[in-house]
Amino acid sequence: MAQEQINYSEQEQIRREKLAALREQGHDPYLITRCNVDTKSSQIKADYDAYEGREVTLAGRMMARNIMGKASFARLLDADGTIQFYIRRDDVGEESYAAFKKLDIGDVISVTGKVFKTKTGEISVHTDAWTLLAKCLKPLPEKFHGLTDIDLRYRQRYLDMVVNPEVRDTFRKRSQIISALRTFLESRGFMEVETPVLNTQAGGASARPFITHHNTLDIDMYLRIALELHLKRLIVGGFDRVYEIGRVFRNEGMDTKHNPEFTMLELYQAFTDFHGMMDITEDMFRYVARAVNGTAMVQYGDVTIDLEKPFARMSMVEAVKKYSGVDFDEIHTLEEARAVADERKIHYEKRHQKGDILNLFFDEYVEENLVQPTFIYGHPVEISPLAKKSPTHPGYTERFEIFILGREHGNAFSELNDPIDQRQRFEAQAALKAQGDDEAHGVDEDFLNALEIGMPPTGGLGVGVDRLVMLLTAAPSIRDVLLFPTMKPIE
Repeated sequence: MAQEQINYSEQEQIRREKLAALREQGHDPYLITRCNVDTKSSQIKADYDAYEGREVTLAGRMMARNIMGKASFARLLDADGTIQFYIRRDDVGEESYAAFKKLDIGDVISVTGKVFKTKTGEISVHTDAWTLLAKCLKPLPEKFHGLTDIDLRYRQRYLDMVVNPEVRDTFRKRSQIISALRTFLESRGFMEVETPVLNTQAGGASARPFITHHNTLDIDMYLRIALELHLKRLIVGGFDRVYEIGRVFRNEGMDTKHNPEFTMLELYQAFTDFHGMMDITEDMFRYVARAVNGTAMVQYGDVTIDLEKPFARMSMVEAVKKYSGVDFDEIHTLEEARAVADERKIHYEKRHQKGDILNLFFDEYVEENLVQPTFIYGHPVEISPLAKKSPTHPGYTERFEIFILGREHGNAFSELNDPIDQRQRFEAQAALKAQGDDEAHGVDEDFLNALEIGMPPTGGLGVGVDRLVMLLTAAPSIRDVLLFPTMKPIE
């Protein structure tokens, strides 16, 4: 769109006129290529005695200003926070001070001067030079109401971070959480790896994939829905502890707990089982909470989540019996399962087996009650195509999910390493796919080939990193912990 066709607001037009005047005077801020910043606001505040009287250069965005004739106070927002600076005409010169008074809130500037405290005790910088580094051509939301439009905050995260400093704190903490996960796993001997995002076949989870097309090979490809199948190939290849933190993609619904692309941590350890994965999950959650928040007691709204004490452990059958009163150990046939589902008005589909109906009861009656950390184990075979069967409870698997605040935070198995059993389960999934189940997948022949080479007994775990960040930052929505959540384009 041509410049003259845009309808600017009065404020935007004034700011553009100021920029044009600067350029006419030979002071185009966009021609400046670097600024020798040597100090952050947080450093000065943390150790004032070391900085008092020292000349420093800071840079950031001017967020407030109080002009008092020949002198002014203003506030600079840098990457770490805000700091006050004081500027006088007699110190910077009449021309420079006049130019300073023409600045707008939001302009990006550098400030050089000596650190001091005002009479009221506020740490400040007494400015002797400043430079305009970038012009803010749009007025920022006024400070008393801020940026409160949730949709706009997610669409314009850059603006959200400028006017809502707590948002930047959330994403600093997200970075610390991911760093702590890596530190924990590397201390346990795990090696970080990278596996393909584009796959010729979707697999590793029950989810609808995104499909794309590779022009050179002339084949459809899938954005990965899980990290599992490639990581287990590496266990076959001889690595005994591997992990990956990466984006996965699922073409499914969106709500406060789901985004089409999200971050998963998956780890695999040879010569252990799902009990070993329970132990490592509990230790890891506790370690990360302490490392990031300084405590394993997490305040989430009105609820205190205790990651310090041992996590509860309960089978899915026990949990359904506790919260619904229905004992699936006493239900032996599909007909009986359907009858009790009809009685409780639990909707099921024709393709659903007894294990699927048990899972529907779990979703309806149990999940929301699991507020404190709880391992739910013993999932039906029908919903666990990659987990090893329980040797003592036919029809169930050595699998668990970790629930906190009524939502799943992780999923783990004693990994199925029997290639014959795995083929049968893949074929069952392929049959469901043929019947129209968009979340079922076909037979992965290369993965079966890997299992035929031989995979040792292995425990595997997947953790939703975004949900862990939500927990440790008390965020109500996954969009609050994604820098750029998926949004429908504005028409």
